[in-house]
Amino acid sequence: MFLISLLFMFNMHSAEATSLYDYQAKTLDGETIDLSQYKGKKLLIVNTASKCGYTKQYKDLQALHELHGDKVVILGFPSDNFGGQEFDKDEQIANFCQKNYGVTFQLFSKIDVKGEKAHPIYKWLKEGANDQKPTWNFCKYLVNEKGEVEAFYPSKVKPMDEKILNFIKK
Repeated sequence: MFLISLLFMFNMHSAEATSLYDYQAKTLDGETIDLSQYKGKKLLIVNTASKCGYTKQYKDLQALHELHGDKVVILGFPSDNFGGQEFDKDEQIANFCQKNYGVTFQLFSKIDVKGEKAHPIYKWLKEGANDQKPTWNFCKYLVNEKGEVEAFYPSKVKPMDEKILNFIKK
């Protein structure tokens, strides 16, 4: 019995992710990516939606990627959690983003970013940002080179905002 309890405790502990780099996410084209590939890099993680008033931020996100992609990696996570403003299929999302905004930064498969069904990455981000969770589409988390959440910004903060550019430059 003691051995079974010990094994159960070990399995529970080993299954817990302690870092952003412990997670994986599926891209829009179905490839699974280990976030460990981003170790040592600054990250801008944003929950996106194709049919939102903030959707125009894709343009600035792409510009940021083109101007500063050597200093910060942008990771977009489409979500339908706010107002049902995302397409149903990943292929539709990919086509929309490419056709309308020429998006080349990394976009992932549609996920939940809040609530009980929130993707584990977003549960981890919320924890690292003192329980700040997305309140609408295009909320932004800044993650430093050590994999720590450094800041959270709501939708109204644009990708080219001075706060985000200062994070990139430091």
